[in-house]
Amino acid sequence: MEQPKIHPYLPIFIGVVSVSLSAIFVKLANAEAGIIAFYRMLFSVIIMAPLFFWKYTAELKQLSKRDWLFSSIAGVFLSFHFILWFESLNYTSVASSTVLVTLQPIFAFVGTYFFFKEEITVKTIFAGAIAIIGSVLISWGDFKLSGTAFYGDILALIACALITAYLLFGQDVRKRLSLVTYTMIVYVVSTITLFLYVVIKGESFGPYSTIDWIWFILLAIVPNLLGHTLFNWSIKYVSTNVISIAILFEPIGAAVLAIFIFQEYLIATQIIGGLVVIFGIILFVIDDKKILKYFSKKA
Repeated sequence: MEQPKIHPYLPIFIGVVSVSLSAIFVKLANAEAGIIAFYRMLFSVIIMAPLFFWKYTAELKQLSKRDWLFSSIAGVFLSFHFILWFESLNYTSVASSTVLVTLQPIFAFVGTYFFFKEEITVKTIFAGAIAIIGSVLISWGDFKLSGTAFYGDILALIACALITAYLLFGQDVRKRLSLVTYTMIVYVVSTITLFLYVVIKGESFGPYSTIDWIWFILLAIVPNLLGHTLFNWSIKYVSTNVISIAILFEPIGAAVLAIFIFQEYLIATQIIGGLVVIFGIILFVIDDKKILKYFSKKA
């Protein structure tokens, strides 16, 4: 496989920081979930279009039917991920929603095993189980807090499954397509899907205040063009599991910002559940061989 000029973990880190702002921008925008998602994707396509038409249109002729199909499916999954996640933020807190929507390893472990035959170790299963326990603690606290918060948690979990499916299809296609071409196809399909959703649902395309348009544009530039595009670049060189684990750090930044911006203070079960999830992350990323080597030396 072609080796990247920079280590994939650096773009992944920048991507995580970028997507951490997504929930904040969504919560600040005064519009329905479908509209926020639509304008986020539309502005992303508009910003990317000059580069794509200048340099990458010739690559479209090389796409196989499989590439078109998988890229289109990825775009549809991405659309409904945004719709359900943005909708969840109307019912539950930023902290709970972002923790649950980024709990992708649970779905990614299964997906990469069945689709790419990637090995799942005992440590991976154990780390995933710990992360599940953490998410249950968060949801249980929200259920006791209010029924609507629990409903928001369910929407976030479904959105989590959809974004994992989006990454799994991308992992296959990105090994053959350039970053710009793949991202452009996915974003265009996503924009069309969201447009149809908004029309069918009867949501208003406008007018909106100046500040709302700013949030729409920032959503396109920061989480999308910096965040998701960097993930799409990295997925050529690393597994979906790696990105899914990295994204789990998103709730930390989002929760801290939500405290200062929305005064959404964390309850005990959210804090404990979040810490349990983070522990599961740390366990996952620790190298098995280094652990065995360390304990063998001690012995």
